[in-house]
Amino acid sequence: MAPTYKIALIQLYPEPLLPDLNFDKASSFVASAARKGAQLAVLPEYHLTNWLPEDPHFISLCRQWEKYLEKYKALAKEHSICIVPGTIGEAHTDEQTGEEQLHNIAYFIDHNGSILGRYQKKNLWHPERPHLTSSTTLPHTTIHTPLGPLGLLICWDLAFPEAFRELIATGSKIIIIPTFWTLADCSAYGLSKNPLSEKLFLESILTARSYENTCAVVFVNAGGKEGEEEEGHYAGLSRVAVPFLGALGEETMGTGEEGMSVVDLDMEILEEAEKNYKVREDIGKEDWHYTYRHQGGDLAE
Repeated sequence: MAPTYKIALIQLYPEPLLPDLNFDKASSFVASAARKGAQLAVLPEYHLTNWLPEDPHFISLCRQWEKYLEKYKALAKEHSICIVPGTIGEAHTDEQTGEEQLHNIAYFIDHNGSILGRYQKKNLWHPERPHLTSSTTLPHTTIHTPLGPLGLLICWDLAFPEAFRELIATGSKIIIIPTFWTLADCSAYGLSKNPLSEKLFLESILTARSYENTCAVVFVNAGGKEGEEEEGHYAGLSRVAVPFLGALGEETMGTGEEGMSVVDLDMEILEEAEKNYKVREDIGKEDWHYTYRHQGGDLAE
């Protein structure tokens, strides 16, 4: 019988440039998730600092990334829960040039506090490109975890089906996407046509990605302050998208406010979706008519 995993979607409001406060809030949510029996808690992108790269304090806070990574490892061990701590902005010195670079990193930490996987954001949103360094051509890799084989993506990676294909080709069944996506990310033209265009984008593409890859998409976005949701800003909408059902996560999937959903993910749904659509079976064939740079890699069991 296929297992069912309980996953907490923590739609945190990231107080600007206050990582200690944001970590404390995240810790409270994680503790609550553990009490509710969750095996995995996921936080949003930039949840420790918000996204303020022009502020002189932003890069100095990103130099403290190891401090917060260690805190999350200890938190996971304390509550015996796996954690994807959103993303952590990390300042690193380039070994060749000596220049300081900013990386946007997602980790998978298991319930013993061990790091099982790490991913550096590849597809950068246009305003990020002057500030962040992409992982460029490094492959997307499947991580072996207590919840089975899964992959990590970040925010704008969602727009690229190639990233999903690369992950499912090596066995990922769950794809986790910490995100900082706002309703204001649309152009003025798009907003004039539909002020909720980004909501439509997210709701459409998350369900589509789950169907076309016979996978679960765990999407956790930043939220606004509870009771003070800003019109046109924090999109929220955190959910688990799966074939046949669409969105799961009643407390967060319809709102932009801070909050948490705890979702039961029945892996049988993914098995039955693959039996029906045979996407993985097709792309695994030797005579498959599309080529990917990941072909020849090992398939996760």
